[in-house]
Amino acid sequence: MTGFGESHHQETGLAVGVEVRTINSRYFKLTVRSSEVYAPLEAEIETIVRQHVKRGTVQVSLRVDRAHSADHYRLNETALAAYRDQLERVRQQWKLTSPLQLEALLQLPGVVEESALHWSDADADWPHIKRTLAEALERLSKMRLDEGAAMAADLRANAAAIGRELESIAERAPLIGEAYRTRLTERLERVLAEYQQSLDPGDLIKEVSIYAERTDISEEIVRLRSHLAQFDVMLGEAESSGRKLEFLTQEMFREANTIGSKANDVQIARHVIEIKAAIERIREMIQNIE
Repeated sequence: MTGFGESHHQETGLAVGVEVRTINSRYFKLTVRSSEVYAPLEAEIETIVRQHVKRGTVQVSLRVDRAHSADHYRLNETALAAYRDQLERVRQQWKLTSPLQLEALLQLPGVVEESALHWSDADADWPHIKRTLAEALERLSKMRLDEGAAMAADLRANAAAIGRELESIAERAPLIGEAYRTRLTERLERVLAEYQQSLDPGDLIKEVSIYAERTDISEEIVRLRSHLAQFDVMLGEAESSGRKLEFLTQEMFREANTIGSKANDVQIARHVIEIKAAIERIREMIQNIE
């Protein structure tokens, strides 16, 4: 599910900021954006993120700033002299009258270097980063819970729609055999009348019985009702159930297909189409549920 959470903490001389964003995806994928100094912490970051997020594409942005002092920097005099000499030659060749500005030289790459002792201790910063990350993930989880509540309501509405269509099918199912008997009787009577023959009731009953057995969908109706009941229970579970809901949706779709193919009835076919449409809406949503 989509979500966003951020947190900022400031210690003496250290400021840590973390932003966490998630977007819908069937699988877990983590991207960490930070300076190279904190690249070794990605495994620890992933461990904490996985405690809150099971599915989805996750992007963690980490920013760490330190209070600076003169001791944290070193002037590379060799680089500074090389820049000065090169620029002085260019100034003379071009016959420029303006003198070289020291401020401009100091901004050139490699002239001012940050002390390695100042920025390389990622392990020492980890406790502060961990606390900030955990707080950002808590805020992310709250936002995702709000989205999840809205999604659960939508899923229940679609499941209720399936239930209504299924009850219409259950009401229609016992009439399939009778409708077939009526059609068959009328057809046979027209044909037999041409040859001045009579219809044997026993043969008609046998044919209708075979058709009724072949088109019996009572078991499929019972199973689909059971799946809907399980679906409602899973939506209320606190534990992660995205995978189970996805499997259950596949089973619901299979039962709907079987009902449509076995019943061989126009009215039931219309209800099956509505059921499949609702299942497809459910399938799209549950791919984003953990």
